[in-house]
Amino acid sequence: MKQRLSLNGRRLVLLAVLLPLLGLFLFVVLRAGPLAPVPVVAATVEERALTPALFGIGTVAARYTYRIGPTVAGRVQQVSVEVGERVRAGQVLGEMDPVDLDERLAAQQAAQLRAKANVAAAQAQVADVSARRAYAAAQAERYEQLLRANTVSADAAEAKRQELQVAEAGLTAARANLEAARQELGRVQAEQAGLVQQRDNLRLLAPVDGLVTARAADPGTTVLAGQPVVEVVDPASLWVHVRFDQLRAAGLRAGLPAQVVLRSQAMQPLAGTVLRIEPLADAQTEEFLAKVVLDTLPATLPPIGELAEVTVAQPALPPAPVVPTASVQRVDGRLGVWRIVNDALEFAAVELGASDLDGRVQIRSGVQAGERVVAYSQRALAARHRITLVERLPGVAP
Repeated sequence: MKQRLSLNGRRLVLLAVLLPLLGLFLFVVLRAGPLAPVPVVAATVEERALTPALFGIGTVAARYTYRIGPTVAGRVQQVSVEVGERVRAGQVLGEMDPVDLDERLAAQQAAQLRAKANVAAAQAQVADVSARRAYAAAQAERYEQLLRANTVSADAAEAKRQELQVAEAGLTAARANLEAARQELGRVQAEQAGLVQQRDNLRLLAPVDGLVTARAADPGTTVLAGQPVVEVVDPASLWVHVRFDQLRAAGLRAGLPAQVVLRSQAMQPLAGTVLRIEPLADAQTEEFLAKVVLDTLPATLPPIGELAEVTVAQPALPPAPVVPTASVQRVDGRLGVWRIVNDALEFAAVELGASDLDGRVQIRSGVQAGERVVAYSQRALAARHRITLVERLPGVAP
């Protein structure tokens, strides 16, 4: 009997230990384990007007960049400008080594003078032969008259006719020589013009009023044909190359007003306008590309490549159901929100409209104004989860 009481006592002690542990286990499972309710922050679907806007990050770029270099391979003789210097249209930026081009020009000038002298000599020959032909024609006519009067013999008249023919042939030859001399003069002048053009091409000239952004070669460097020595941009052509998320770029079009904030001038927003939307989007980053021009350039031009934050304002929309952007989730490939119905979760697929920069998005269909939805949750939700409403979650802005 005493042994049986001892066994029952041990059982009671064991139960006294296990029951509190079991209770603690159930408490932990229901409060902190997988069966515990998920803390969520709820939001009410509001019927309100929305002023959509788009935000993108861009870089300052130049619409027109002029890469100035030689048309033939050569060695850089001098570069007369520095990076950051403003230049005028036609200003000499540098010069290539002419090698023997100046001597060839001098020789060509001498050849031109010789060709001009040949032309003058041919013209004098034509004048001389023309005079002799005129004299021979007059003599032949006079001898014809004398022959008709039987004053001279027929042989004498025939001799004068032959002299006229010889003079005419000489005039034709003289004129041909003159034309050949003129053609030679034209060829020499064309060659000289080509050499002059080559010599002029050795001078690197600024095509527009602009700003020097790069010196790609220094004196003594050998460069290839077309290789840039100096780069010049047109400051008036500065714009911002901006990227916008495709999911939020609905309504983006040319002509919309924009606000540009340069990283170096964060406290001085600049007014701008969307100039155009690029026809090719970036498939890797899923972004649209746009060009935004500044209405007025700042006194200090921003460096090419500087980052800029661009906000594009869109026309206000009529009132519609609006929810926080954070409440929109993708579940099984569908976009929707978690509705709170009688403290239970119900997923509602929605069709999204425009959004603004304050974190709100329009709902075209799927929920109605006045319904409550989950704005933030501690973890991913499922319909089976129990929830508990809280004012805010740690680490999440209200």
